[in-house]
Amino acid sequence: MQKQKLLYLRKIMLEKTDENHGLTSSEILAELASYGIQAERKSLYDDLQVLEKFGMDICKTKSSTVKYYVGSRDFELPELKLLVDAIQSSKFITEKKSFSLIHKIEGLASVYEGKELQRQVVISNRVKTMNERIYYSVDKIQNAIALNRKISFKYYRWELDFSGTERIVKREKIRDGGYTASPWALCWDDENYYLIAYDTCADSIKHYRVDKMDDIEVLDDERDGGKTFEKFDPADYSKGVFSMFGGEKATVKLSVDNDCIGVIVDRFGRDIFVTKESDTTFGVSVDIMTSKQFYAWVFGLGGKVRIISPQNVVDEFKKQLENVNESF
Repeated sequence: MQKQKLLYLRKIMLEKTDENHGLTSSEILAELASYGIQAERKSLYDDLQVLEKFGMDICKTKSSTVKYYVGSRDFELPELKLLVDAIQSSKFITEKKSFSLIHKIEGLASVYEGKELQRQVVISNRVKTMNERIYYSVDKIQNAIALNRKISFKYYRWELDFSGTERIVKREKIRDGGYTASPWALCWDDENYYLIAYDTCADSIKHYRVDKMDDIEVLDDERDGGKTFEKFDPADYSKGVFSMFGGEKATVKLSVDNDCIGVIVDRFGRDIFVTKESDTTFGVSVDIMTSKQFYAWVFGLGGKVRIISPQNVVDEFKKQLENVNESF
């Protein structure tokens, strides 16, 4: 057990100490004894110096009672809180996996700081995916990209089943034969994971929600679409897709009230070209997918954003408004 003393000492210091919680030499010796390791005070000082030379930030208080603690760590508490927040808010991570990941993150802090992270855990009321195998799906997709191979998979959606006495929401396959695609990128957009791939038959770029993919297999066939993706920018693509709902791609000119510049920048980035229309409005042209989600986004801005061209997009927006009006 003496050969393991340094390892247990490191474990004790990382788990039981932080900037606000130190241990005296007597308390450290007692902790070591709980693991069946007997140590002398003098050797303890030498061991702490060895850990410090190894790279641990061993500090001690300057009060009358000397206490030792770990100062800086690989991850500071605010950074760990940020990771916890990201996991909680990610819809593609299941509730079960969220608790598992957060528990592992707690291990990167002291037991005291770990309690602060645990108080942040409020997951049960948030929308979470039900596909626990998404992590294996992501791994297979990444392997296929690294190997330059196509993948096959099944894709699912939720549907209502009225065949019984109750309405049951169930998951059904969209295409019985499954899908084959050339994976090129994984994108995290609107708290969901998406695969961006090349569809050889359609000769186009398509995207798929990874949590709706299942039975993924890496094929022996090499990927297609290399030339298409030579200048492809996933960030620009996700900005134009609007929550990843499909539609026809179009360059749309918008007339926008000046106080909505922040909304436009948040959606399309800072590298857009704007022109002054009046003292209160500006014009901007953006690439988008002409989906219902785009029209809903424009409508949600309460008339502060207006579609100027092309005319077919203007007409479709008016049609959507008429459909909504007729539904009341």
